[in-house]
Amino acid sequence: MLLCGLVLSLCLLAGCKEDAPPQPLTQVRAITVALSDFAPAITLTGVVRAQTQSDLSFRLAGKIRERLVNPGEHVTADQVLARLEPEEQKADLEAAKAGVQSAEALYRQAAATFERQKSLLATGNTTRREYDQADANQRSAQAQLDQARGQLSSAQDQLSYTELRAGADGIIIARSAEAGQVVAQAQPVYTLARDGARDAVFNVHEWALANLVFDKGLAVSLVADPAVATVGDMREISPAVDPSTMTVAVKIGLRQTPPAMVLGALVNGTGPMKQHKVFLLPWGAIFESDGKPAVWVVEPTAKTVSLKPIVIDRYSRDSIAVTGALEPGQIVVSAGAQALRPGQKVEIVPEAKP
Repeated sequence: MLLCGLVLSLCLLAGCKEDAPPQPLTQVRAITVALSDFAPAITLTGVVRAQTQSDLSFRLAGKIRERLVNPGEHVTADQVLARLEPEEQKADLEAAKAGVQSAEALYRQAAATFERQKSLLATGNTTRREYDQADANQRSAQAQLDQARGQLSSAQDQLSYTELRAGADGIIIARSAEAGQVVAQAQPVYTLARDGARDAVFNVHEWALANLVFDKGLAVSLVADPAVATVGDMREISPAVDPSTMTVAVKIGLRQTPPAMVLGALVNGTGPMKQHKVFLLPWGAIFESDGKPAVWVVEPTAKTVSLKPIVIDRYSRDSIAVTGALEPGQIVVSAGAQALRPGQKVEIVPEAKP
């Protein structure tokens, strides 16, 4: 009896009790990563413009008497768009006409004198000197007549320059002067977008420009109605970067222009990137370490986790393309990453079957 009590006392002093159950491991989902060929599409937004666009201006200075068209109107090649006050040019034209009449009279007189001297020389009734003088006077009168006619033609041209014509079929897209305004020679008055081929113009960042594939053409669709679509080819890349937007203007020539793609319409241009190797990870795999992206990698034997830095190449709707310190075949936590710490042991839960 004494022995039993002693044993019981020793058990109590030694804190005899059953072993505590082990703590459960943190459960995570994981995937085995592999390199994939990645060539996603890039979509840019631009605007439809005419391939040929020009500023229209008067060939001489003057005061605008009237303007006849407004932006948005379609014009034809010979259509008059605006007129200058023509009084000065009309006066010059009348003076040029009078100059021609005077020169013609002088020429007729010189020509008659020459013919008379020619007849007299044939009969020996005049001298060679008189004949030569008549010939020289006729030539001089002819030169004065040619000069007067040239001045008349110039005056007629100057009068015609008081009318500003389109020069080609197209649409007026801008007006830079009003009636009553005095304009200088070659000062833009209208901007004309000529009929014909159209461009889709995009402002592209240098990164996208370096990675886009243009040789297969870009799919171009109307922003307001994506069903209105066509295909365009690279036509021109601006040699300079716009300092205000840090982008480069790229002109894509449209192979066909649907009627709905009017000038100024917003369009989307979609083209593939150059193919390269990446790891495609689900969104839940991304973790942040010291403000930089990383992922948890599971050591296959010990089932412990460690952080690996990554570089995010591109976001997509269902996954994230990354590069960095990962290697093919590594196990990456795809769900439950936010509850982990370095060296922690985890239990990988298989994906639920649908």
